[in-house]
This record gives sequence, structure tokens and C-alpha cells, in this order.
Amino acid sequence: MKRLFILLAFVASLFALPATAAETKSKTFKAPSSTSNYAVKKDKAYWTRVWYEKQARKGKFYKKRKYTSRKRKSVKRSAKRSTKRRSVRAGSGRVLAKVDLSKQTMTVFQGGRVKHVWKVSSGRKGYTTPTGTWKIHRMHKEYYSKKYHGAPMPHAMFYHRGFAIHGTGAISRLGRVASHGCVRLHPSNAAQLFAMVRRNGGTVKVVY
Repeated sequence: MKRLFILLAFVASLFALPATAAETKSKTFKAPSSTSNYAVKKDKAYWTRVWYEKQARKGKFYKKRKYTSRKRKSVKRSAKRSTKRRSVRAGSGRVLAKVDLSKQTMTVFQGGRVKHVWKVSSGRKGYTTPTGTWKIHRMHKEYYSKKYHGAPMPHAMFYHRGFAIHGTGAISRLGRVASHGCVRLHPSNAAQLFAMVRRNGGTVKVVY
């Protein structure tokens, strides 16, 4: 029996060998080409290097741009600070316009120092100018009186109700009482005081 089994197995192996040989012939194995892999790796490395170079150039550009913009901003800030310092040095301190009704003069103080002494015209008989101290709360470069038939009041600076300091065309009357209660100034002096008060704020003090 053993010999019969051995014989059958041998015959079966003889029939199986041609089939496996055909299968091996039909299958074509492609060996990995070393050249194609190298080309792929080379391309990847090339494009990676290009990308990094591009980013580096971009980064340098942005750094340069940021640096210049910061430099410009710092220059602008320093210029603003210098102009502020100049303005403070040129006209630092609140303005005080002291009106002496007995002398019909105005003494302008700024930072505790006397800047100007001007002739004025205050309220005549029946139109007295009130005494006291007030802050200038309203200013008009061109103003016309609603109470006195549209009389011009250039560079008007209102300090108490309807009372104001303003320029006048009646220059010959300066130095004596002539107004309806307001304090009149020479037009050029009124313009100068207007600019000072607008820049630094102002207070009016009226005394006898």
C-alpha cells in the first residue's frame, strides 16, 4: 500500500510541475528602477529648495518693509513730539485777560508773565461792564450781534452771558468807555488774543 501511495504522489507531482512553470512564465516581475526613484527624490528636493528660497526672500522683504515702516513711524512720532514741545514752549500756560475798567486797559498774561497791554473800550453809562472772573466758553471768528441790529463783533470771545471781548471798527474810541457792555479791542489785538485763547484756553477778569 505504501508503494502505491508513493507512486500516485509521484505521478501527481509530474502533472503539477508544468502548470507552475506556465504560471511563472505568465507573471512578469518589474524590478524597481533605481533611476526613477532617484528622479522623484531629486524633483522633491529641488522644489523644496525652491520653496524655501522663495520664503526666505519673502521673509527678508517683509522684515525690510516692517523695519522701514517702524522707522517712518518713529520719525513721525518724534516729529509730533518735537512740534508739541515747541508749541508748549512757545505758548505754555492758560491765558488771563485782565480788564481794568478805571484805566480802560487790558493786560494779557500767559504762564504768569505779561504778554501784552492794550487799550479797550468797556460799557458806557447805562451799559456797565460787570466785574468778576469767568472762563471763555464760546468763540466766533465772525459774529454779528442779535441784540444790537447785527453789529459786527469780529473775533468774539464770550465769557459771561452775552458779554464778550471782540474787535471793533471804532478804533478812535479805544481808551474810554464806548460799548454796550462788551470789551472792545483793536481788530489786530482781538485776532491775536483769539488765537492765544483757542490754543491754550482763557479766563477773563474784570476789575475796577
